[in-house]
Amino acid sequence: MIIFGTKGYIYQLAILTLVCGQCGNPSAHTLRKRVSKFTLFFVPLFPYSTKHYTQCTFCGVEHQVPNEQAEQLLAQSASQAQQGIGQQHGANPFAQGGQGGQGGQPGGGNPFSQGGQGQQPGQGGNPYRR
Repeated sequence: MIIFGTKGYIYQLAILTLVCGQCGNPSAHTLRKRVSKFTLFFVPLFPYSTKHYTQCTFCGVEHQVPNEQAEQLLAQSASQAQQGIGQQHGANPFAQGGQGGQGGQPGGGNPFSQGGQGQQPGQGGNPYRR
């Protein structure tokens, strides 16, 4: 008896900020690659299908993307990541104190910090704290 079949693998390649074609919201989209492989005795042997998809994290709709466009999106995400690293210069935006934050605000301008008692919402304090 020979046992054969297929198995699918999903790889997450990048997370991009795009405008969704379904809901129209600018939101994060995951770029994923689905690879289907032929298996023999539960051992994956070779891929026979590779497809790329983007999924909107706001509404959940999935769109199939051609391979050329997926490569462009992947290159775009890599360049955005390099630009983001180059602009930070090692500063931590979530650090306590004045380093890396926005001027002399308590908590370094971090909207999630616990410092700055008596601050109004929207002025650097935690808007969810009562």
